[in-house]
Amino acid sequence: MKKLITLILGIALVYGCTSNNSNNSDSNNNSVTSVSDVDGNSYNVIILCNQTWTKSNLNVSKYSDGTPIPQVTNPTQWLNLTTGAWCYYNNDPAIGNTYGKLYNWYAVAGIYNAASQTNITLRKKLAPLGWHIPADSEWTTLINCLGGENVAGGNMKEAGTSHWQSPNTVATNNSAFTALPGGFRYDDNGIFGSQGLLGVGFAGYWWSSSETNIENANILALYYFNGGADLLPDYKAYGFSVRCLKD
Repeated sequence: MKKLITLILGIALVYGCTSNNSNNSDSNNNSVTSVSDVDGNSYNVIILCNQTWTKSNLNVSKYSDGTPIPQVTNPTQWLNLTTGAWCYYNNDPAIGNTYGKLYNWYAVAGIYNAASQTNITLRKKLAPLGWHIPADSEWTTLINCLGGENVAGGNMKEAGTSHWQSPNTVATNNSAFTALPGGFRYDDNGIFGSQGLLGVGFAGYWWSSSETNIENANILALYYFNGGADLLPDYKAYGFSVRCLKD
């Protein structure tokens, strides 16, 4: 918990904003408009900086082969997990309808049982077939294309205050990425971030597939009070949102 709070509170409050967008046609001139997951949820897509992204957060309850991902509502059970799980923010399906599910990193990595913790070849796939969870390098490509870490968040955030807390600084959504502030779940007590900028409406966090060490993986963080886009390390047991990127 302390790591996330310390990183957030150390961020500057004001940044500029630039844009860089493209139409819905990938590098092979194939028209791409949507993708569906194994549950039948459909996601609109955007071709952005020569990458094809889903325009909303993942909301699937199974790995791509149909293996269920446990929904864990109990906070004590959540904090003790070392395999994949999901939840709704505040365990509220109505919130999930807007912001999607929150996943721990073990779900992102496809770790579904004890054997797959050590044997990578046994791991499942969270994203739809033909898609994947972006690595650090792919998030960085997007951030740099949208003007760099000081301004890219403004281009990615949904504009206005329908979902983001006021003032939602420099939010233009020029990229059409339409990032929403889905909040998170703590790793060390299993409760949900709900104070100030930490909860739904105040910040959005998306997993990277890249590990930083045995305990941590990176996340992309966007905030209501600035236009930055920050790649930060955090504990794998946190619950964060997920976006998917076409292979």
